[in-house]
Amino acid sequence: MAPSVAVIGAGFGGLCMAIRLQRAGVSYTVFEKAGGVGGTWRDNTYPGAACDIPSHLYSYSFEQRDDWTRRYPRQPEILAYLERCADKYGVRARLRLNTEVTSAAFDEAVNRWRVRTAGGEEHLFDVVVTGVGQLSRPYLPDIPGMAGFAGAGFHSARWDHGRDLTGRRVAVIGNGPSSAQLVPRVARVAGHLDLYQRTPNWVLPKPDGELGRRPARLYAPLVRAVRRERTYRWLEGVLFPVFVDGWSRRMVTERARELLLRQVPDPGLRARLTPGYPIGCRRIVIANDFYPALTRPNVELVTEPIARVRPEGVETADGAVREADTIIYATGFRATEFLAPIEITGRDGHRLDEAWKGRAEAYLGVAVPRFPNLFLLYGPNTNLGHNSIVVMIEAQVRYVMKCLALLASRGPMEVRPSAMDAWRRALDQAMAGTVWETGCRSWYQDESGRVTANWPRSASAYRRVTRAPRPGAYTFGPPTGA
Repeated sequence: MAPSVAVIGAGFGGLCMAIRLQRAGVSYTVFEKAGGVGGTWRDNTYPGAACDIPSHLYSYSFEQRDDWTRRYPRQPEILAYLERCADKYGVRARLRLNTEVTSAAFDEAVNRWRVRTAGGEEHLFDVVVTGVGQLSRPYLPDIPGMAGFAGAGFHSARWDHGRDLTGRRVAVIGNGPSSAQLVPRVARVAGHLDLYQRTPNWVLPKPDGELGRRPARLYAPLVRAVRRERTYRWLEGVLFPVFVDGWSRRMVTERARELLLRQVPDPGLRARLTPGYPIGCRRIVIANDFYPALTRPNVELVTEPIARVRPEGVETADGAVREADTIIYATGFRATEFLAPIEITGRDGHRLDEAWKGRAEAYLGVAVPRFPNLFLLYGPNTNLGHNSIVVMIEAQVRYVMKCLALLASRGPMEVRPSAMDAWRRALDQAMAGTVWETGCRSWYQDESGRVTANWPRSASAYRRVTRAPRPGAYTFGPPTGA
């Protein structure tokens, strides 16, 4: 008997899972707390929002577009792509939009999950697959005085489109990838912009451009597949070694230094924009217009620590107060608080948030001991710094589909603690050789400093280890539906 599946989230991961379930004829429901599909590409609508992975790789392998307008897709085009996928593969009928899942508890009496929503509904499913992602909950810093600011303040992922920034004094707090995309756009219209930087980022040029009209033969399925594979292999072979002290680290570092030298002529400003840590330790920014924006006469880079927010602006540790009528918090997401705030309860009343107090972890990033028939997409240690996360998601969805075939005949499946222990040891050993363990702080780490977001090996290695479930890594209970 085929299991019934609850999918939580309708971003890249949740939609991919839904499409595979739809094509396999498996009963499923997708719960999405927002009013539409798209996940992070629905939420992040700030000026300049775009992807730093090429279009033909930042898309499903089974649904390649022949009409991308740019080499690197922008937010509206990515969102339109995901909406089109939902329509084409018949997922809309199984979507429960504006329906937030608040809890999921495994009922051992019936070997099924009780899924509860914010509206008070309860649903029974054999399997729960979470596709909430790592970048779904904005992070707001705890700066004294934020609540008393007299102007408008908002996070970049909750952009206030009703706020005209023309001629305004804008403070942007944070200088990661989102900031690097929005600052050039805002600086063009703002009267003045202060960018508050705590730590400089390495920046690489973005080989972007319009694709324009091309001969039909260049959009043939085989040609698209070859182009996608070539880009994938380039990222694996050239960019991944940067993160493990490989052959290309010096070359890529020099390219970043050359960009800084070429685009920032002022040696003082250039010094403040030069990172003091190895490239790749924090998320690398891919941008052509970020540095030039910082050289504009109406832009100031502020590197003094922020002391507090005052009603009239931002005060730094040196006592200076810079006036602002708008504060934009480009401060990222709660990336290491996986699945929060959903309350997940497994076998024998075990709570997932309790199990993850010391460290968020999952076998293959997908399964957790004591939580039968629970599968995670984009879970702990599955983020990439060098390649398309869609590649990882498709590998996980393929793995989950094979697990569904197993549990349909053998009953609820739960990863063994011994398999989790072995996976942890292997993960720690691989992580020790990466740039993320060299001492810098980033959103890849949890509060204790442990890297819980990133995968420490190549995407190809992850695809290999998730090719098929090892039955010996799991225990099985009574057949599902019995």
